Amino acid sequence: MGGGGEGGGARIGEVFLAFLKLGCTSFGGPIAHLGYFRAEFVHRRRWLDDAAYADLVALSQFLPGPASSQVGIAIGLLHAGWLGSLAAWLAFTLPSAALMIAFASGLSVWGAAVAPAVHGLVVAAVAVVAVAVLGMARTLCPDRLRAGIALATAMLMLIVPGGLATPASFVAVVLGAVVGIGFVAADPVAIGASAALEVVVGRRTGAALLAAFATVLVGLPLLAAAIGSDDLRMASVFYRAGALVFGGGHVVLPWLEAGIVGAGWLDPGTFFAGYGAAQAVPGPLFTFAAYLGALLPVLAGGVAGGVAMLVAIFLPAYLLVVGALPFWTAVRARRNARTAMAGVNAAVVGLLLAALVTPLATTALHSFTDVALAAAAFAALWFGRWPPVLVVALAAFAGWALG
Repeated sequence: MGGGGEGGGARIGEVFLAFLKLGCTSFGGPIAHLGYFRAEFVHRRRWLDDAAYADLVALSQFLPGPASSQVGIAIGLLHAGWLGSLAAWLAFTLPSAALMIAFASGLSVWGAAVAPAVHGLVVAAVAVVAVAVLGMARTLCPDRLRAGIALATAMLMLIVPGGLATPASFVAVVLGAVVGIGFVAADPVAIGASAALEVVVGRRTGAALLAAFATVLVGLPLLAAAIGSDDLRMASVFYRAGALVFGGGHVVLPWLEAGIVGAGWLDPGTFFAGYGAAQAVPGPLFTFAAYLGALLPVLAGGVAGGVAMLVAIFLPAYLLVVGALPFWTAVRARRNARTAMAGVNAAVVGLLLAALVTPLATTALHSFTDVALAAAAFAALWFGRWPPVLVVALAAFAGWALG
């Protein structure tokens, strides 16, 4: 579908402006983002039909990484070629990334003055993650077996010393896939005919991108260790988080916390304050990486550090979705692939549950007032269906007023 010349340039501009609008207005997390995308690109612009869109959504659910961003990258690729895919990612990510870097800059300048409000953000993060755990459990753990996988994973992470910061987290995900293949019933919904996606990437190119994904995943930490580079070591943490996270943006929390707070690069309060602030901005939650990069001693921090870590965490998502697209029709028809993913998704619910207990709750809740504020935020989100941006803002104000 992509083209060169004036027509191709016009399409690229069209993609950029469409996704920039969505990047400025899409609150509510990846599921809400996918709803916005369907309304914009299937119904309003008619860039693809419902069958093709459903195929892209299924692919994003099968792959690790930020689902809504991967669907956006694929839509940009199908409509305007390679540059269209980059334009879609950049435009959808830019608004929230800029806000998160600005928040990090303000925190470093006015840290003491805004400390009570920041604590309110950390408390709000407890409620946000609790809602995410319950919502994901409803969808991804619909039977006793998958609920058992989630609970067993959480218990393992809480029992093993260092839990989420150790290889035990990856082992738990692999075990979830094994149990899924062996015991989870196949999805009873018929797969049906594959949507007629006009894929502009050949299988050789796709295979090369997937090989590049694996090479960077394995090679980056080895290179960082070999040359003693803290910049590359930090980049490898973000790349690994983007490469191994299933289940949406919230699940990146334990991976990044283990790699950053666990390594002593950032204190827990500052880390979770950024996570709370990320709930109040539109666009993908993965832009939390821009906040962290701006505060870490990578490329001297600031804008350069924020951009570097943003690219590091999104790069695997880009390589995976574009590389897998030519092979998706064949893979999605395999029963083992579907049941393995069912087990993996249940395991990541357990990882997030463990992260909710520790370090998040143990870091944020120090008094009865903190517990009451977290409970009120949870009630507003879960029962009142209040927008996360409003709840987070009110929690920050409450933290400031009570501090």
